[in-house]
Amino acid sequence: MQQSSGAVRTRIVLDAMGGDYAPAEPVKGAVDAVNVRSDIQVLLVGQEDVVREELAKYTYPGDQIQVVHAEEVIETAEPPVNAIRRKKQSSIVIGMNMVKQKEADAFVSAGSSGAILVGGQVIVGRIKGIERPPLAPLIPTEKGVSLLIDCGANVDARASHLVQFAKMGSIYMENVLGVKKPRVAIVNIGAEEEKGNALVKETFPLLKACEDINFVGSIEAREIPKGEADVIVCEAFVGNVILKLYEGLSSTLIGAIKKGMMSTLKSKIGAALALPALKSTLKTFDATQYGGAPLLGLNGLVVKTHGSAKAKEITNSIFQCVTFKEEDINGKIRKNIVSSAEQEGM
Repeated sequence: MQQSSGAVRTRIVLDAMGGDYAPAEPVKGAVDAVNVRSDIQVLLVGQEDVVREELAKYTYPGDQIQVVHAEEVIETAEPPVNAIRRKKQSSIVIGMNMVKQKEADAFVSAGSSGAILVGGQVIVGRIKGIERPPLAPLIPTEKGVSLLIDCGANVDARASHLVQFAKMGSIYMENVLGVKKPRVAIVNIGAEEEKGNALVKETFPLLKACEDINFVGSIEAREIPKGEADVIVCEAFVGNVILKLYEGLSSTLIGAIKKGMMSTLKSKIGAALALPALKSTLKTFDATQYGGAPLLGLNGLVVKTHGSAKAKEITNSIFQCVTFKEEDINGKIRKNIVSSAEQEGM
């Protein structure tokens, strides 16, 4: 990532108290980000004394990191709605309010998924005309990456929601990833149009009728790692199962490969020779290099990273926010989805 100069800085609020490795990894991620790019400013929100103690370990441009005090922390196990209502001084609530009040361009957190989803809708708010905001992570494939939308926000989605997911996903892939006419597919148990559950059967013809997306039909789960579609549409229950299986299988395979290579003297010698090529291959399936999952369709950008996110994923999530702002993804969603829906009398 090249350093920019002379540009207006993108202001990103980073939840310093969210995630399994907070505050150490969020703080390191922020420092790594500002040490690479001069066009960002990170607002670390959390318990000030704890955050400053971590910051003292590093050297960084002082004007690019600010600390915003937040006394409370929303824990992962807390009921999300109650936590957002009661903990007004938490890092998540304060951070999202800064986005709502236009004091920042984006909010990034590895904290409670439930609280982030609730806060995104209740505090930041949906773009008028967007029915449901989906979580949309990038997942590695044989051909690069695909966008999985939705992976956790709407487990009881309707057909109209999935159509909007497809359109928002297309806008994101085309403008953030530079994929021209991204291929959109709906997750199904077969390639035939008549297959699937009631939701898929209802959604398929609606997607087929959309002239503003490149709909290529159904995609089976085994085709996802092969990169047979750029935007993979599903409701959140299915999407979350796909995502968790993807992550679990990836780590299991990597562990099995490492164990096999260390099993005998011959395999160890072979491993030494194969290691550079193996590292390069495995790196392409490292999801952390793509950042977090944006919650699309809100009035501001909210990005959810893994609860186990380390500094690298957090840094890449910060960079992701810059591209989102520069490409005016929210403006394009308003123009291409909401405006066209209003013209159709929705």
